[in-house]
Amino acid sequence: MTDPDSKPPIVAVFGSINMDLVVRCHSLPVGGQTISADSASEVCGGKGANQAVAAAKAGGDVQMIGRVGDDAFAQRLLANLGDHQVDTVAVSQTSNCASGLAIVAVEASGQNSIMLVAGANARVSAADAHAFRHVIESANVLLLQLEIPTESVLAAVQIANNAGVRCILDPAPVASDWSDELLQVDFVCPNETEASAITGLPVKSIGEAEIAAKQLQQRGAQNVAITLGERGTILLAGGTLHHIEPTTIQAVDTTAAGDAFTGAFAVRWAETDDILEAVRFASVAGAIAATRHGAQPSIATRNEIEIRRKQT
Repeated sequence: MTDPDSKPPIVAVFGSINMDLVVRCHSLPVGGQTISADSASEVCGGKGANQAVAAAKAGGDVQMIGRVGDDAFAQRLLANLGDHQVDTVAVSQTSNCASGLAIVAVEASGQNSIMLVAGANARVSAADAHAFRHVIESANVLLLQLEIPTESVLAAVQIANNAGVRCILDPAPVASDWSDELLQVDFVCPNETEASAITGLPVKSIGEAEIAAKQLQQRGAQNVAITLGERGTILLAGGTLHHIEPTTIQAVDTTAAGDAFTGAFAVRWAETDDILEAVRFASVAGAIAATRHGAQPSIATRNEIEIRRKQT
């Protein structure tokens, strides 16, 4: 059990901040098809910001490093992070630039299709990582994703590794300039699609996920978790493989399920130093997010995660 009097773990998140334009429809359109959608809404998102909110809701003391533009969305994005108790002192405002934008189409089954406009996220640089290296070096854990330039992510990995700060990479989306230097981290957590893109292997079953996890470890990652949706999660911790059973749910929107998993995992791993316990905790957080609409609005609080765990 976690000491209730202990200080919350410090989580630094270096990554993207977006406004999500979410369109809900019965089914996703195919090429050349025009369909009628059911609704549209603006929701604060971005994988970096989502993971920051997830870590804060799970009980972490969270600092965000990233960029917004100077458009109408910028202040809303900053205010939203602040409302979720995420420190934004290290979030820079970029002149003559739009904030990141994601157009998210969600069909009735809960599956989604996303188009990203990088905006200010494309301006996040290695210099930003060095400018706020004190934020990374003072953290218990650093969270990274790939909606910002690869060179900036690599700079942050190096800073964290040199400082002995645990480094977690959610390798999404897998960029065309992928480098195995990105795997020089303590924990990498792709979903099955991302694991397949990185390894070049099929990842459609538990056995195939185990093979892919071993390859990712051989290529540099210390620990690997591959999330498989309704088939659960494969964890390769050191030299030991585990299969974490899925939480039974009715999915309505998977948009931020992976981000909810990663943010919750970071907090629980820092608290307990027990990677299997942390993945189990994170799996419940991800499952809850998939039962709710939207990105950040779908992310569960610490209390909600604990209650759901007691029910399973």
